[in-house]
Amino acid sequence: MFVQQIIQNLIHFLPEMVLTATFCIAILAGLIFRNNSKVVGWVAFIGVMTALLFVINQSGTSEEIFSGMIAVDPFAVFFKSLTAICALIIILFSAYSVEVQTTVKRMAEYYALLITMTLGMFLMAGATNLLMMVLAMELTSYSSYILAGYTKEASDSSEASLKYIIYGAVSSGVMLYGVSILFGLSGAMNYSGINRALTLSAPNYYALLIATIFIVVGFGYKISAVPFHFWTPDVYEGAPITITAFLSVASKAAGFAMMMRFFKVIFIDTTILALPSGVWISLYHFEWNKLLVILSVLTMTLGNLVAVWQDNLKRLLAYSSIAHAGYMLMGVVLLSDKGVAAVLIYFVMYLFMNLGAFYVVMLVANKTGSEDISAFRGLGYRSPIISVAMAIFLVSLTGLPPTAGFIGKFYLFSAVLDARWIWLAVVGAVNSVISLYYYARVLRYMFLRDAKDNLENLHILRIEALILLVLAIPTLIFGLYFAPIVDLANASVQMFGLH
Repeated sequence: MFVQQIIQNLIHFLPEMVLTATFCIAILAGLIFRNNSKVVGWVAFIGVMTALLFVINQSGTSEEIFSGMIAVDPFAVFFKSLTAICALIIILFSAYSVEVQTTVKRMAEYYALLITMTLGMFLMAGATNLLMMVLAMELTSYSSYILAGYTKEASDSSEASLKYIIYGAVSSGVMLYGVSILFGLSGAMNYSGINRALTLSAPNYYALLIATIFIVVGFGYKISAVPFHFWTPDVYEGAPITITAFLSVASKAAGFAMMMRFFKVIFIDTTILALPSGVWISLYHFEWNKLLVILSVLTMTLGNLVAVWQDNLKRLLAYSSIAHAGYMLMGVVLLSDKGVAAVLIYFVMYLFMNLGAFYVVMLVANKTGSEDISAFRGLGYRSPIISVAMAIFLVSLTGLPPTAGFIGKFYLFSAVLDARWIWLAVVGAVNSVISLYYYARVLRYMFLRDAKDNLENLHILRIEALILLVLAIPTLIFGLYFAPIVDLANASVQMFGLH
Protein backbone atom coordinates (compact mmCIF):
# COMPACT_ATOMS: atom_id res chain seq x y z
CA MET A 1 0.00 0.00 0.00
CA PHE A 2 2.79 2.41 0.97
CA VAL A 3 4.83 1.63 -2.17
CA GLN A 4 1.73 2.03 -4.34
CA GLN A 5 1.06 5.44 -2.78
CA ILE A 6 4.65 6.55 -3.44
CA ILE A 7 4.39 5.47 -7.08
CA GLN A 8 1.09 7.33 -7.44
CA ASN A 9 2.67 10.45 -5.94
CA LEU A 10 5.65 10.21 -8.29
CA ILE A 11 3.32 9.98 -11.30
CA HIS A 12 1.82 13.33 -10.28
CA PHE A 13 5.36 14.64 -9.71
CA LEU A 14 6.60 13.87 -13.24
CA PRO A 15 7.09 17.51 -14.42
CA GLU A 16 9.38 18.24 -11.47
CA MET A 17 11.24 14.94 -12.00
CA VAL A 18 11.80 15.83 -15.66
CA LEU A 19 13.29 19.20 -14.66
CA THR A 20 15.57 17.48 -12.13
CA ALA A 21 16.79 15.05 -14.82
CA THR A 22 17.26 17.96 -17.24
CA PHE A 23 19.42 19.74 -14.67
CA CYS A 24 21.72 16.69 -14.42
CA ILE A 25 21.86 16.16 -18.20
CA ALA A 26 22.64 19.86 -18.78
CA ILE A 27 25.63 19.64 -16.41
CA LEU A 28 26.92 16.50 -18.17
CA ALA A 29 26.36 18.02 -21.62
CA GLY A 30 28.31 21.07 -20.51
CA LEU A 31 31.27 18.90 -19.51
CA ILE A 32 31.21 16.92 -22.76
CA PHE A 33 30.48 19.82 -25.15
CA ARG A 34 32.40 22.52 -23.30
CA ASN A 35 32.88 24.77 -26.33
CA ASN A 36 29.43 24.28 -27.85
CA SER A 37 26.80 26.12 -25.83
CA LYS A 38 24.04 25.30 -28.34
CA VAL A 39 23.95 21.66 -27.21
CA VAL A 40 23.29 22.63 -23.58
CA GLY A 41 20.70 25.15 -24.75
CA TRP A 42 18.86 22.47 -26.70
CA VAL A 43 18.98 20.11 -23.70
CA ALA A 44 17.43 22.81 -21.51
CA PHE A 45 14.78 23.69 -24.11
CA ILE A 46 13.75 20.07 -24.72
CA GLY A 47 13.69 19.36 -20.97
CA VAL A 48 11.42 22.33 -20.17
CA MET A 49 9.19 21.54 -23.15
CA THR A 50 8.81 17.95 -21.93
CA ALA A 51 7.99 19.19 -18.41
CA LEU A 52 5.38 21.54 -19.91
CA LEU A 53 3.72 18.64 -21.75
CA PHE A 54 3.52 16.65 -18.51
CA VAL A 55 2.04 19.70 -16.75
CA ILE A 56 -0.64 20.09 -19.44
CA ASN A 57 -1.40 16.38 -19.03
CA GLN A 58 -2.27 17.12 -15.37
CA SER A 59 -5.17 19.37 -16.39
CA GLY A 60 -8.33 18.44 -14.50
CA THR A 61 -6.42 16.68 -11.71
CA SER A 62 -7.05 17.76 -8.12
CA GLU A 63 -4.80 15.89 -5.70
CA GLU A 64 -2.44 16.49 -2.79
CA ILE A 65 0.75 14.43 -2.91
CA PHE A 66 3.51 13.53 -0.46
CA SER A 67 1.24 13.72 2.61
CA GLY A 68 -0.21 17.10 1.71
CA MET A 69 3.10 18.82 0.86
CA ILE A 70 2.21 19.70 -2.74
CA ALA A 71 -1.08 20.25 -4.56
CA VAL A 72 -1.60 19.15 -8.15
CA ASP A 73 -4.69 21.08 -9.19
CA PRO A 74 -5.80 23.40 -12.04
CA PHE A 75 -4.47 26.44 -10.16
CA ALA A 76 -0.97 24.90 -9.89
CA VAL A 77 -1.16 23.67 -13.50
CA PHE A 78 -1.93 27.21 -14.69
CA PHE A 79 1.09 28.76 -12.97
CA LYS A 80 3.43 25.88 -13.84
CA SER A 81 2.44 26.25 -17.50
CA LEU A 82 3.01 30.01 -17.33
CA THR A 83 6.44 29.47 -15.74
CA ALA A 84 7.45 26.81 -18.29
CA ILE A 85 6.39 28.97 -21.26
CA CYS A 86 8.35 31.87 -19.77
CA ALA A 87 11.42 29.62 -19.29
CA LEU A 88 11.23 28.44 -22.92
CA ILE A 89 11.13 32.03 -24.16
CA ILE A 90 14.07 32.99 -21.92
CA ILE A 91 16.12 30.06 -23.28
CA LEU A 92 15.46 31.42 -26.80
CA PHE A 93 16.44 34.92 -25.61
CA SER A 94 19.68 33.53 -24.18
CA ALA A 95 20.71 32.03 -27.52
CA TYR A 96 20.80 35.55 -29.02
CA SER A 97 22.01 37.54 -26.01
CA VAL A 98 25.51 38.95 -26.50
CA GLU A 99 26.20 39.29 -22.77
CA VAL A 100 25.22 35.64 -22.13
CA GLN A 101 26.89 34.12 -25.19
CA THR A 102 30.26 35.76 -24.43
CA THR A 103 30.63 33.32 -21.50
CA VAL A 104 30.65 30.08 -23.49
CA LYS A 105 32.60 28.09 -20.89
CA ARG A 106 29.99 28.82 -18.20
CA MET A 107 26.88 28.18 -20.29
CA ALA A 108 26.23 24.77 -18.71
CA GLU A 109 26.00 26.39 -15.27
CA TYR A 110 23.77 29.15 -16.70
CA TYR A 111 21.21 26.77 -18.19
CA ALA A 112 21.39 24.38 -15.21
CA LEU A 113 20.60 27.22 -12.79
CA LEU A 114 17.79 28.41 -15.08
CA ILE A 115 16.29 24.90 -14.87
CA THR A 116 16.69 24.93 -11.07
CA MET A 117 14.86 28.26 -10.87
CA THR A 118 12.05 26.81 -12.96
CA LEU A 119 11.87 23.75 -10.69
CA GLY A 120 11.67 25.98 -7.61
CA MET A 121 8.83 27.98 -9.17
CA PHE A 122 6.95 24.77 -10.00
CA LEU A 123 7.16 23.80 -6.32
CA MET A 124 6.10 27.30 -5.22
CA ALA A 125 2.97 27.07 -7.39
CA GLY A 126 1.87 23.83 -5.73
CA ALA A 127 3.16 24.24 -2.15
CA THR A 128 0.46 23.46 0.45
CA ASN A 129 2.77 23.11 3.44
CA LEU A 130 4.70 25.80 5.31
CA LEU A 131 7.95 23.86 5.07
CA MET A 132 7.56 23.19 1.34
CA MET A 133 6.67 26.85 0.82
CA VAL A 134 9.96 27.98 2.42
CA LEU A 135 12.07 25.29 0.71
CA ALA A 136 10.62 26.07 -2.73
CA MET A 137 11.23 29.77 -2.21
CA GLU A 138 14.83 29.17 -1.16
CA LEU A 139 15.52 26.86 -4.11
CA THR A 140 14.33 29.58 -6.47
CA SER A 141 16.19 32.32 -4.60
CA TYR A 142 19.59 30.60 -4.43
CA SER A 143 19.59 29.99 -8.18
CA SER A 144 18.54 33.56 -8.92
CA TYR A 145 21.22 35.00 -6.59
CA ILE A 146 23.93 33.34 -8.70
CA LEU A 147 22.33 34.17 -12.05
CA ALA A 148 21.91 37.83 -11.04
CA GLY A 149 25.72 38.04 -10.82
CA TYR A 150 26.35 35.78 -13.82
CA THR A 151 28.11 38.38 -16.00
CA LYS A 152 31.11 38.87 -13.73
CA GLU A 153 32.71 41.15 -16.33
CA ALA A 154 30.01 43.81 -15.74
CA SER A 155 30.88 46.23 -12.94
CA ASP A 156 27.39 46.30 -11.42
CA SER A 157 26.74 42.54 -11.67
CA SER A 158 28.46 41.47 -8.44
CA GLU A 159 26.88 44.38 -6.58
CA ALA A 160 23.43 43.31 -7.82
CA SER A 161 24.01 39.74 -6.68
CA LEU A 162 25.24 40.82 -3.23
CA LYS A 163 22.27 43.14 -2.66
CA TYR A 164 19.92 40.39 -3.78
CA ILE A 165 21.44 37.92 -1.30
CA ILE A 166 21.29 40.38 1.61
CA TYR A 167 17.66 41.35 1.02
CA GLY A 168 16.72 37.73 0.34
CA ALA A 169 18.39 36.48 3.54
CA VAL A 170 16.71 39.11 5.72
CA SER A 171 13.23 38.59 4.24
CA SER A 172 13.57 34.79 4.42
CA GLY A 173 14.61 35.01 8.08
CA VAL A 174 11.65 37.25 8.95
CA MET A 175 9.30 34.94 7.02
CA LEU A 176 10.62 31.87 8.84
CA TYR A 177 9.97 33.57 12.17
CA GLY A 178 6.38 34.21 11.08
CA VAL A 179 6.05 30.57 9.99
CA SER A 180 7.27 29.39 13.40
CA ILE A 181 4.68 31.58 15.16
CA LEU A 182 1.89 30.27 12.90
CA PHE A 183 3.01 26.70 13.58
CA GLY A 184 2.98 27.44 17.30
CA LEU A 185 -0.58 28.80 17.08
CA SER A 186 -1.98 25.89 15.06
CA GLY A 187 0.31 22.92 15.71
CA ALA A 188 0.20 22.08 11.99
CA MET A 189 2.38 22.70 8.93
CA ASN A 190 -0.14 21.72 6.26
CA TYR A 191 -2.36 24.59 5.05
CA SER A 192 -5.64 22.71 5.48
CA GLY A 193 -4.47 21.46 8.90
CA ILE A 194 -3.75 25.03 9.98
CA ASN A 195 -7.19 26.08 8.72
CA ARG A 196 -8.89 23.31 10.77
CA ALA A 197 -6.91 24.20 13.89
CA LEU A 198 -7.74 27.91 13.60
CA THR A 199 -11.42 27.07 12.95
CA LEU A 200 -11.71 24.85 16.04
CA SER A 201 -9.93 27.22 18.40
CA ALA A 202 -9.67 30.99 18.07
CA PRO A 203 -5.98 32.00 18.23
CA ASN A 204 -4.55 35.06 19.91
CA TYR A 205 -5.39 37.88 17.49
CA TYR A 206 -2.16 39.82 17.90
CA ALA A 207 0.04 36.73 17.58
CA LEU A 208 -1.79 35.81 14.36
CA LEU A 209 -1.39 39.38 13.08
CA ILE A 210 2.36 39.42 13.80
CA ALA A 211 2.82 36.00 12.14
CA THR A 212 0.90 37.19 9.07
CA ILE A 213 2.91 40.43 8.80
CA PHE A 214 6.20 38.51 9.02
CA ILE A 215 5.10 36.02 6.35
CA VAL A 216 3.92 38.89 4.12
CA VAL A 217 7.49 40.24 4.28
CA GLY A 218 8.63 37.08 2.47
CA PHE A 219 5.83 37.30 -0.08
CA GLY A 220 6.43 41.04 -0.57
CA TYR A 221 10.11 40.45 -1.29
CA LYS A 222 9.29 37.77 -3.87
CA ILE A 223 6.75 39.89 -5.78
CA SER A 224 8.71 43.17 -5.38
CA ALA A 225 6.01 44.90 -3.34
CA VAL A 226 6.80 48.20 -1.58
CA PRO A 227 8.53 48.51 0.92
CA PHE A 228 10.29 45.19 0.17
CA HIS A 229 11.27 46.28 -3.34
CA PHE A 230 14.64 47.92 -2.74
CA TRP A 231 16.61 45.07 -4.32
CA THR A 232 14.60 45.13 -7.55
CA PRO A 233 16.00 48.13 -9.54
CA ASP A 234 19.65 47.33 -8.78
CA VAL A 235 19.29 43.60 -9.44
CA TYR A 236 17.30 44.18 -12.64
CA GLU A 237 19.96 46.61 -13.88
CA GLY A 238 22.97 44.48 -12.90
CA ALA A 239 21.69 41.05 -13.98
CA PRO A 240 21.75 39.87 -17.62
CA ILE A 241 18.64 41.07 -19.45
CA THR A 242 17.48 37.47 -19.90
CA ILE A 243 17.49 36.85 -16.13
CA THR A 244 15.90 40.23 -15.45
CA ALA A 245 13.03 39.32 -17.80
CA PHE A 246 12.64 35.90 -16.15
CA LEU A 247 12.54 37.41 -12.66
CA SER A 248 10.04 40.07 -13.73
CA VAL A 249 7.47 37.52 -14.95
CA ALA A 250 8.03 33.94 -13.76
CA SER A 251 9.38 34.71 -10.28
CA LYS A 252 6.57 37.21 -9.70
CA ALA A 253 3.97 34.71 -10.95
CA ALA A 254 5.26 31.98 -8.62
CA GLY A 255 5.26 34.42 -5.69
CA PHE A 256 1.65 35.42 -6.38
CA ALA A 257 0.58 31.77 -6.77
CA MET A 258 2.13 30.87 -3.42
CA MET A 259 0.65 33.91 -1.67
CA MET A 260 -2.88 33.45 -3.02
CA ARG A 261 -2.97 29.77 -2.08
CA PHE A 262 -1.62 30.55 1.40
CA PHE A 263 -4.28 33.15 2.22
CA LYS A 264 -7.18 31.39 0.47
CA VAL A 265 -6.65 27.99 2.12
CA ILE A 266 -5.50 29.02 5.59
CA PHE A 267 -7.78 31.96 6.34
CA ILE A 268 -11.03 31.04 4.56
CA ASP A 269 -14.00 30.37 6.85
CA THR A 270 -15.47 27.04 5.69
CA THR A 271 -18.24 27.04 8.32
CA ILE A 272 -20.27 29.77 6.59
CA LEU A 273 -22.27 28.32 3.72
CA ALA A 274 -24.77 31.13 2.97
CA LEU A 275 -22.40 33.16 0.79
CA PRO A 276 -22.72 34.18 -2.87
CA SER A 277 -20.86 31.87 -5.24
CA GLY A 278 -17.15 32.68 -5.51
CA VAL A 279 -17.08 34.96 -2.46
CA TRP A 280 -14.95 34.12 0.59
CA ILE A 281 -14.99 35.32 4.16
CA SER A 282 -11.99 35.34 6.44
CA LEU A 283 -11.85 33.42 9.72
CA TYR A 284 -12.99 35.53 12.69
CA HIS A 285 -13.12 38.47 10.24
CA PHE A 286 -9.31 38.60 10.38
CA GLU A 287 -8.72 41.37 7.84
CA TRP A 288 -5.40 40.30 6.30
CA ASN A 289 -6.55 41.82 3.02
CA LYS A 290 -6.42 45.32 4.58
CA LEU A 291 -2.67 44.77 5.02
CA LEU A 292 -2.30 43.78 1.37
CA VAL A 293 -4.38 46.69 0.07
CA ILE A 294 -1.96 49.12 1.74
CA LEU A 295 0.92 47.33 -0.01
CA SER A 296 -1.02 47.46 -3.29
CA VAL A 297 -1.51 51.24 -3.19
CA LEU A 298 2.08 51.92 -2.08
CA THR A 299 3.51 49.55 -4.68
CA MET A 300 1.69 50.87 -7.73
CA THR A 301 2.14 54.51 -6.71
CA LEU A 302 5.85 54.40 -5.87
CA GLY A 303 6.63 52.16 -8.85
CA ASN A 304 5.02 54.56 -11.32
CA LEU A 305 6.30 57.79 -9.76
CA VAL A 306 9.94 56.66 -9.60
CA ALA A 307 9.79 55.18 -13.13
CA VAL A 308 9.11 58.69 -14.45
CA TRP A 309 12.70 59.72 -13.64
CA GLN A 310 14.53 56.72 -15.09
CA ASP A 311 16.79 56.95 -18.17
CA ASN A 312 18.07 53.36 -18.02
CA LEU A 313 15.45 51.18 -19.72
CA LYS A 314 16.10 48.20 -17.43
CA ARG A 315 15.55 50.36 -14.35
CA LEU A 316 12.46 51.90 -15.95
CA LEU A 317 11.02 48.44 -16.62
CA ALA A 318 12.02 47.38 -13.08
CA TYR A 319 9.89 50.13 -11.55
CA SER A 320 7.18 49.37 -14.11
CA SER A 321 7.29 45.74 -12.90
CA ILE A 322 6.88 46.95 -9.31
CA ALA A 323 3.84 49.00 -10.35
CA HIS A 324 2.27 46.00 -12.10
CA ALA A 325 2.70 43.96 -8.92
CA GLY A 326 0.64 46.67 -7.21
CA TYR A 327 -2.12 46.34 -9.81
CA MET A 328 -2.22 42.57 -9.40
CA LEU A 329 -2.38 42.85 -5.62
CA MET A 330 -5.74 44.60 -6.11
CA GLY A 331 -7.19 41.28 -7.26
CA VAL A 332 -5.85 39.41 -4.23
CA VAL A 333 -7.48 41.68 -1.62
CA LEU A 334 -11.04 41.27 -2.95
CA LEU A 335 -11.75 37.91 -1.22
CA SER A 336 -13.40 36.52 -4.34
CA ASP A 337 -12.78 34.00 -7.10
CA LYS A 338 -13.38 36.78 -9.60
CA GLY A 339 -10.44 38.76 -8.17
CA VAL A 340 -8.09 35.77 -8.33
CA ALA A 341 -9.22 34.92 -11.89
CA ALA A 342 -8.49 38.54 -12.89
CA VAL A 343 -4.92 38.16 -11.57
CA LEU A 344 -4.48 34.98 -13.64
CA ILE A 345 -5.77 36.70 -16.79
CA TYR A 346 -3.46 39.65 -16.13
CA PHE A 347 -0.43 37.36 -15.82
CA VAL A 348 -1.01 35.78 -19.24
CA MET A 349 -1.15 39.22 -20.86
CA TYR A 350 1.78 40.46 -18.78
CA LEU A 351 3.92 37.49 -19.90
CA PHE A 352 3.96 38.55 -23.56
CA MET A 353 4.08 42.34 -23.21
CA ASN A 354 6.75 42.45 -20.49
CA LEU A 355 9.01 39.79 -22.01
CA GLY A 356 8.61 41.58 -25.35
CA ALA A 357 9.71 44.92 -23.88
CA PHE A 358 12.78 43.33 -22.29
CA TYR A 359 13.59 41.51 -25.54
CA VAL A 360 13.62 44.81 -27.44
CA VAL A 361 15.94 46.31 -24.82
CA MET A 362 18.20 43.26 -25.28
CA LEU A 363 18.24 43.58 -29.10
CA VAL A 364 19.12 47.28 -28.91
CA ALA A 365 21.77 46.64 -26.24
CA ASN A 366 23.28 43.86 -28.41
CA LYS A 367 23.79 46.34 -31.26
CA THR A 368 24.61 49.54 -29.36
CA GLY A 369 26.08 48.29 -26.09
CA SER A 370 23.74 50.64 -24.22
CA GLU A 371 20.53 50.18 -22.23
CA ASP A 372 19.96 53.92 -21.95
CA ILE A 373 16.92 55.60 -23.43
CA SER A 374 19.23 57.62 -25.70
CA ALA A 375 20.04 54.39 -27.60
CA PHE A 376 16.39 54.41 -28.74
CA ARG A 377 16.74 57.83 -30.40
CA GLY A 378 15.34 57.66 -33.94
CA LEU A 379 14.74 53.90 -33.65
CA GLY A 380 11.60 54.25 -35.77
CA TYR A 381 13.85 55.10 -38.74
CA ARG A 382 16.80 52.87 -37.83
CA SER A 383 14.75 49.69 -37.30
CA PRO A 384 11.00 49.94 -38.01
CA ILE A 385 10.23 46.34 -36.94
CA ILE A 386 11.87 46.74 -33.51
CA SER A 387 10.29 50.14 -32.88
CA VAL A 388 6.76 49.10 -33.93
CA ALA A 389 6.98 45.98 -31.73
CA MET A 390 8.23 48.08 -28.80
CA ALA A 391 5.34 50.51 -29.34
CA ILE A 392 2.87 47.60 -29.13
CA PHE A 393 4.46 46.34 -25.90
CA LEU A 394 4.50 49.78 -24.26
CA VAL A 395 0.91 50.56 -25.24
CA SER A 396 -0.09 47.19 -23.80
CA LEU A 397 1.84 47.82 -20.57
CA THR A 398 -0.06 51.11 -20.25
CA GLY A 399 -3.33 49.21 -20.64
CA LEU A 400 -4.72 50.84 -23.77
CA PRO A 401 -6.94 49.09 -26.36
CA PRO A 402 -6.72 47.10 -28.58
CA THR A 403 -3.89 45.32 -26.77
CA ALA A 404 -3.73 42.44 -24.27
CA GLY A 405 -2.80 44.85 -21.45
CA PHE A 406 -6.20 46.55 -21.79
CA ILE A 407 -8.02 43.23 -21.34
CA GLY A 408 -5.88 42.39 -18.28
CA LYS A 409 -6.69 45.72 -16.65
CA PHE A 410 -10.32 45.57 -17.73
CA TYR A 411 -10.94 42.31 -15.87
CA LEU A 412 -8.89 43.46 -12.89
CA PHE A 413 -10.73 46.77 -12.53
CA SER A 414 -14.09 45.05 -13.17
CA ALA A 415 -13.40 42.70 -10.25
CA VAL A 416 -12.42 45.64 -8.02
CA LEU A 417 -15.57 47.59 -8.90
CA ASP A 418 -17.75 44.48 -8.53
CA ALA A 419 -16.40 44.11 -4.96
CA ARG A 420 -17.27 47.82 -4.35
CA TRP A 421 -13.69 48.92 -3.72
CA ILE A 422 -14.35 52.13 -5.66
CA TRP A 423 -11.50 54.14 -4.14
CA LEU A 424 -8.99 51.39 -5.00
CA ALA A 425 -10.13 51.40 -8.63
CA VAL A 426 -9.67 55.20 -8.72
CA VAL A 427 -6.11 54.88 -7.35
CA GLY A 428 -5.36 52.21 -9.96
CA ALA A 429 -6.76 54.37 -12.77
CA VAL A 430 -4.70 57.41 -11.68
CA ASN A 431 -1.58 55.26 -11.61
CA SER A 432 -2.30 53.97 -15.11
CA VAL A 433 -2.40 57.58 -16.31
CA ILE A 434 0.97 58.27 -14.64
CA SER A 435 2.46 55.21 -16.35
CA LEU A 436 1.37 56.57 -19.71
CA TYR A 437 3.86 59.43 -19.30
CA TYR A 438 7.03 57.37 -19.00
CA TYR A 439 5.99 54.81 -21.62
CA ALA A 440 5.15 57.68 -24.02
CA ARG A 441 8.59 59.14 -23.30
CA VAL A 442 10.20 56.03 -24.82
CA LEU A 443 7.86 56.30 -27.82
CA ARG A 444 8.87 59.94 -28.26
CA TYR A 445 12.55 58.98 -28.40
CA MET A 446 11.83 56.29 -30.99
CA PHE A 447 9.56 58.21 -33.36
CA LEU A 448 9.87 61.95 -32.66
CA ARG A 449 13.62 62.34 -32.12
CA ASP A 450 16.03 62.37 -35.04
CA ALA A 451 18.77 59.77 -35.03
CA LYS A 452 22.26 61.17 -34.51
CA ASP A 453 24.73 60.80 -37.36
CA ASN A 454 26.82 58.27 -35.44
CA LEU A 455 23.82 55.98 -34.86
CA GLU A 456 23.64 53.24 -37.49
CA ASN A 457 20.57 51.33 -38.66
CA LEU A 458 19.88 48.24 -36.55
CA HIS A 459 19.67 45.05 -38.57
CA ILE A 460 18.47 41.92 -36.79
CA LEU A 461 18.51 38.28 -37.81
CA ARG A 462 15.36 36.65 -39.19
CA ILE A 463 15.11 34.35 -36.18
CA GLU A 464 15.37 37.40 -33.87
CA ALA A 465 12.56 39.08 -35.81
CA LEU A 466 10.53 35.85 -35.58
CA ILE A 467 10.89 35.76 -31.77
CA LEU A 468 9.81 39.41 -31.71
CA LEU A 469 6.68 38.55 -33.71
CA VAL A 470 5.93 35.53 -31.47
CA LEU A 471 5.64 38.01 -28.58
CA ALA A 472 4.05 40.95 -30.41
CA ILE A 473 1.29 39.06 -32.25
CA PRO A 474 -0.30 37.50 -29.09
CA THR A 475 -0.11 40.95 -27.45
CA LEU A 476 -2.44 42.18 -30.20
CA ILE A 477 -4.54 39.02 -30.67
CA PHE A 478 -5.35 38.67 -26.95
CA GLY A 479 -6.55 42.27 -27.02
CA LEU A 480 -9.25 41.23 -29.51
CA TYR A 481 -9.87 37.53 -28.83
CA PHE A 482 -9.41 36.62 -25.19
CA ALA A 483 -12.31 34.27 -24.35
CA PRO A 484 -10.11 31.12 -24.05
CA ILE A 485 -7.79 32.87 -21.57
CA VAL A 486 -10.75 34.01 -19.46
CA ASP A 487 -12.31 30.53 -19.51
CA LEU A 488 -8.99 28.92 -18.53
CA ALA A 489 -8.49 31.37 -15.65
CA ASN A 490 -12.03 30.83 -14.33
CA ALA A 491 -11.65 27.04 -14.55
CA SER A 492 -8.30 27.20 -12.72
CA VAL A 493 -9.85 29.16 -9.85
CA GLN A 494 -13.02 27.06 -9.43
CA MET A 495 -11.13 24.02 -8.11
CA PHE A 496 -8.65 26.10 -6.13
CA GLY A 497 -8.73 25.85 -2.33
CA LEU A 498 -9.19 23.11 0.19
CA HIS A 499 -8.76 19.48 -0.95
